[in-house]
Amino acid sequence: MKTGRFYDREKKIEFFGIIEGEKVRQIADFDKPDITEEWELAKLEVLTPVMPKKIIAVGLNYKRHAEEMKLPIPDEPVLFLKPHTAALPHKGVIRYPEMSSRVDYEAELGIVIAKGGRNIPEAETDKYILGFTAFNDVTARDLQKIDGQWARAKGFDTFAPFGPYVETDLDPSDLPLAAVLNGRTIQSSRTSDMIFSVPFLVSFISRVMTLEPGDVIATGTPEGIGPMERGDEIIIRIEGLTDLVNIIR
Repeated sequence: MKTGRFYDREKKIEFFGIIEGEKVRQIADFDKPDITEEWELAKLEVLTPVMPKKIIAVGLNYKRHAEEMKLPIPDEPVLFLKPHTAALPHKGVIRYPEMSSRVDYEAELGIVIAKGGRNIPEAETDKYILGFTAFNDVTARDLQKIDGQWARAKGFDTFAPFGPYVETDLDPSDLPLAAVLNGRTIQSSRTSDMIFSVPFLVSFISRVMTLEPGDVIATGTPEGIGPMERGDEIIIRIEGLTDLVNIIR
């Protein structure tokens, strides 16, 4: 099942829906699939598929990316937060900050949380996951190096594009994922290169902080990170998911 969040400009209505071909069937909430009305997908604005209270991101979760950065393989997940104000939908514009001179793409698989929980056993994490989405962990690389920590570099408004939809029926263990910049594939790997698996990450993070419905976990990026320029088009492409497309200005 493919779910999303939509806006009808004419009726000024925002709602969750299930995508079926060129139709959207409205539901009460992303975890309540009772259909109330049907809409034409082409007439709707696609929003971020959820509006998270928090975005939890994982650093250095691909073996070859750690090697690329000349950093040791971590013994535990390296976590950081991106503010909900950084969320950006499919086709939204990534704003290039004046205080940065290098803004990078980072293709990632995003986990969307369906129900709240804490201290979730690894074997039970599937009960708490709504599904998966494409995520771009946009980063002001020069500011990351200057600050020595990641809040500013990864926290600008528009620096967390994800979507356009959530796929609820997907095995995340070995998916091809890529970043495509202006039509050229510049990042390519598989989720099987992850150091920490999806179930492990959800369980680990839930032992640190309570997970809430709609929270998004960005699971880390593979090797091949690099800069984007104003005017570029960046696509995050993951098998089984709809492409996430954004423009930089």
